[in-house]
Amino acid sequence: MICLRQVSKRYGATQALAPTDLEFEAGRTAVLIGSSGSGKSTLLRIILGLIEPDTGEVEFDGVRMQPENLLELRRRMGYVIQDGGLFPHLDARHNASLLAGYLGWDLARSEPRLRELCALTHFPEDALDRFPAQLSGGQRQRVSLMRALMLDPAVLLLDEPLGALDPMIRAELQTDLREIFRALGKTVVLVTHDIGEAAFFGDRVTLLNEGAILQDGPFSELLRAPADPFVTRFINAQRSVLENGA
Repeated sequence: MICLRQVSKRYGATQALAPTDLEFEAGRTAVLIGSSGSGKSTLLRIILGLIEPDTGEVEFDGVRMQPENLLELRRRMGYVIQDGGLFPHLDARHNASLLAGYLGWDLARSEPRLRELCALTHFPEDALDRFPAQLSGGQRQRVSLMRALMLDPAVLLLDEPLGALDPMIRAELQTDLREIFRALGKTVVLVTHDIGEAAFFGDRVTLLNEGAILQDGPFSELLRAPADPFVTRFINAQRSVLENGA
């Protein structure tokens, strides 16, 4: 579904992403993991077209991403960021249906889709008229997820979607998200620094450090056969998370 060939990004003297080749299989959940500054969010934003790479190319469903087709391809991707990124002056209904409204959907089309998404994300329909400040952190993320799914995109991209939530809400939303991913069968790319989250979600895990991929494969492979000493150090630093069953 997504193919990166020799994609790189530099900011001045800092190599945010070394030349990278990576493919994401349709219908699977891939997790990009690493410490802060490892390049995982840069990689995700390049996929979405928010950042233009210095070198290389990105192919989406067989089509090379270029300035002239960027908006069209981006509408086939849903994007969720930490804490939702909702507009505070819009209620949940209008936040969730923002893109649909921009594309000219009428109420006869958008309202049934909203009800479907409320059921899918376990968001109460009677809260659609509330503003973000009146919603809990978990509810804001559910609205953000509804907005990302509104146009029924082929790909769902999530950048630290649960990082700002307290542990109990985070655990609940983790379970709901995994069920949603499995139910929809979409291609999912999720960024996290949390190794327990990577193990929970990922059909495949890509560990980055200082802009380079150190290991890419099933999470069990990272545990059993680490490809670099940093992989072992990164896992051991969060060992208690894994042992507690996160």
